[in-house]
Amino acid sequence: MPWQFFPVFTSSPANWTGRIILANTISFCSETMKQYEWLLTRYPTRRAALLPTLRLAESDFGELGVPEMRYVADLMEIPPAFVFGVVTFYTHYRRAGTGKFHIQVCSTLSCALRGSEDVVSRITERLGIKPGETTPCGHFTLSKVECLGSCDTAPMLQCNDDYHEDLSLEDVDQLIEQLRTEAEGGQNG
Repeated sequence: MPWQFFPVFTSSPANWTGRIILANTISFCSETMKQYEWLLTRYPTRRAALLPTLRLAESDFGELGVPEMRYVADLMEIPPAFVFGVVTFYTHYRRAGTGKFHIQVCSTLSCALRGSEDVVSRITERLGIKPGETTPCGHFTLSKVECLGSCDTAPMLQCNDDYHEDLSLEDVDQLIEQLRTEAEGGQNG
């Protein structure tokens, strides 16, 4: 009988813990690993360094999908479910499947009273997507989020890292056209 029909047993960590260690498939570049090691010196526990470590992972990998979250969990020796819970709780992390431009419209009271639903409706009308969706081209993702801390300039939205405040519907139209031009021109957003 050929050798390939015999079962193979290994003593890998996955067999002992039930977890698949992803360190061999993705890892931080050497500069990011140095930053991570420095971060650990600034916090009392590994778990306390999770938020900035996720920011490093997002910067190094471009997004936080399941493999990236598992890598961070293994690296920090914390449960993957905890990392997933943190990434999905905070809206500021770029998760896998998010468009090049992540448009997050504040929907809490101050913004709602000053027209955030009109802003969402205009974006939906112009891009053809509802909150929680990404355009087929992958350029835009629309989200309704809780307070972005700019209540005095409502209604407002955050596109990637930039705030756009005191929005009128004309401002929304201009922003979408600007972002479309950037997306089609291949410029970074």
